[in-house]
Amino acid sequence: MRIFTFLLMILFASTAQANPDQWRGEWPDTNFGKTNIGSWSEVQSGGPPKDGIPALSDPAFVRASGKSGLAASEPVITVELSGQSPRAYPIRYLMWHEIVNDRVGGKPIAVTYCPLCNSGIVFDRRTPRGVLSFGVSGKLRNSDMIMYDRETQSWWQQATGEAIVGRLTGTQLKALPAWMESWAEFQERNPSGLVMAVPGFNRDYGRNPYRGYDTSRRPFLYSGEMPPHGIDPLERVVRVDDRAWPLTRLSREGEVSEAGVTISWVPGQSSALDTSRIGKGRDVGSIRVRDSNGRDVVHDVMFAFAFHAFWPNGTWMIDP
Repeated sequence: MRIFTFLLMILFASTAQANPDQWRGEWPDTNFGKTNIGSWSEVQSGGPPKDGIPALSDPAFVRASGKSGLAASEPVITVELSGQSPRAYPIRYLMWHEIVNDRVGGKPIAVTYCPLCNSGIVFDRRTPRGVLSFGVSGKLRNSDMIMYDRETQSWWQQATGEAIVGRLTGTQLKALPAWMESWAEFQERNPSGLVMAVPGFNRDYGRNPYRGYDTSRRPFLYSGEMPPHGIDPLERVVRVDDRAWPLTRLSREGEVSEAGVTISWVPGQSSALDTSRIGKGRDVGSIRVRDSNGRDVVHDVMFAFAFHAFWPNGTWMIDP
């Protein structure tokens, strides 16, 4: 109990002292006079400094049929754009890099993954200010990664795709339809598709540095309000706009058609945040979200606490 109290004191001290003055040395080109953050105390250090988690740009790819070293159940983020070879971005790489700046058929995209929120979203990097490239700031807000763009040094909230600090504050990135599935699902459907090659960094790819995180009692570095309806803060939910479907419901029912979308669940995907090796994590299944015409819909599979933090007035699609 005393250790817990001590940790809370450290957390309070770090948030109480948060202000732009202590960040200007690291961020001399960021306009801290422009922001839509309610209080600077919402911003915390995640530990690593700016670029301490190195984002990737223009990664190499290999054919899915020839890729080895991935367990069948390992999660990948799948991007399938019309007229282009499908691409898979393994979470084993994103766990250590969090952002991949890429181009698919000339379209600049950012594939992002925040382990602390389990949020995996793909954004179009084109904005009214031109094409941006993104890095990892080392800062968190509601335990979610704050990205930054290298062109204006503005800060962006990964879970929402909105610029929250700097010259581009209020600018919204366009999210693209993408989904997380098992490597076996992607490979079976797209044997001629592309999968990201091993990055040229000295990392233990395939290891989960957050072992046991998604079964812990509380989120890391989060002091906000917990979800309503008795939902566990680290339960996965499928977010579509401002609605959230608990994964426990979807895995039980298999398929749900509500609010203009059909959400289907199938087993076979490992949790990346369970055991020390990603490929051995417990089965949490895979989700696809489609509209009435069968088209893939932008969505995110994130932890319940993060949905509640960023969409406090959102709608919870619990058991009818």
